[in-house]
Amino acid sequence: MAQYFKIHPDNPQPRLIGQSAAILRGGGVAAYPTDSCYALGCLPGDKAAVERIIRIRRLDPRHHMTLLCRDLSEIGAMVRLDNSAFRLVRQLTPGPYTFLLRAGSDVPRRLQHARRRTIGIRVPDNAIVLALLEALGEPLLSTSLILPDRVLPETDPQTIAFELGKRIELVIEGGPVGTEQTTVIDLSGDEPVVVREGKGEVDGLVASG
Repeated sequence: MAQYFKIHPDNPQPRLIGQSAAILRGGGVAAYPTDSCYALGCLPGDKAAVERIIRIRRLDPRHHMTLLCRDLSEIGAMVRLDNSAFRLVRQLTPGPYTFLLRAGSDVPRRLQHARRRTIGIRVPDNAIVLALLEALGEPLLSTSLILPDRVLPETDPQTIAFELGKRIELVIEGGPVGTEQTTVIDLSGDEPVVVREGKGEVDGLVASG
């Protein structure tokens, strides 16, 4: 069964953050709150854990999973980011925005969109996730926790533990979250385009696709 940690949403307990990081380093899959909705995540280099998330969510190869990063410098190490894209990302992070960007040469092909060779990147505005990223020292591969045949993300950590407790290693309870996903902005072309309107406001920032 999955470990179940109650972590303070504003002042995450270092002991529990350290234990959470150890579970992920050991090949675990975790469910955790973000600044938008609950998510599933694992270390991006752990192929078996990534494949488990794909099976849990029944994702197809065209689905963009997201790399959660600590800051802009970590983003810059993984993607191709020109000056205009950098300015927009800096303006909107941390926050409920996911940016689709051309993957850098060091990003494994299996983490990229199968056709476009892009990846989703974001810096969440959530103390628990940021503390976990700091403890790990690397990004998390993440996707909204929407179970098959459902439309909205899960919101109750106890329900998540009941439904997924035998398929994942960790559930983090960390305060209330909603069902609204991030706003997704495609920065892989000549102009930024909103491809999904979500929690993050975009009025006056970019065009809509």
